[in-house]
Amino acid sequence: MSDDASPSPSLIPYERWTDDALRDVVLRALEMVAKEGLPGEHHFYLTFRTDHPGAKLPGHLKARYPQEMTIVLQHQFEALQVDRVARQFSVRLYFGGVPATLVVPFTALTGFADPAVRYGLRFQPTLEPEVRHEDVAEPPAAPQKPAEPEAPAQVVSLDAFRRRPGRD
Repeated sequence: MSDDASPSPSLIPYERWTDDALRDVVLRALEMVAKEGLPGEHHFYLTFRTDHPGAKLPGHLKARYPQEMTIVLQHQFEALQVDRVARQFSVRLYFGGVPATLVVPFTALTGFADPAVRYGLRFQPTLEPEVRHEDVAEPPAAPQKPAEPEAPAQVVSLDAFRRRPGRD
């Protein structure tokens, strides 16, 4: 294989799985801060798609940031809540002294940074709501008609296909 050959596209969604796992890092960090507050000098920059179908923000902010927005969780934020089931967080921030509650699905995130420790993550933009395999119910099984009696199984001898010593 030459160095200039491009790899085949993967039929296994490794990039999406990696992004999902890293979004869980953000989820856990926000859960900790929601319970205990920001420790030390930690603070977060969260960049997200405002055009994601699950993102909720006031109209004046949506008009100002029609595609993407970065928020800072440092001094003036309240009511941070993380919803593991809905896979989203909500927070009340102040814009020009006016409070606004934002709801951000984790799949809307495109970036996360904690400058206090020089830690950052980038995510592939995802405009579809997240569907996790464990959240999807199995479709109901189709009713089955009674099984018809099967014909008796036939036994096939493989002796005819085996090599015998001295015969090649």
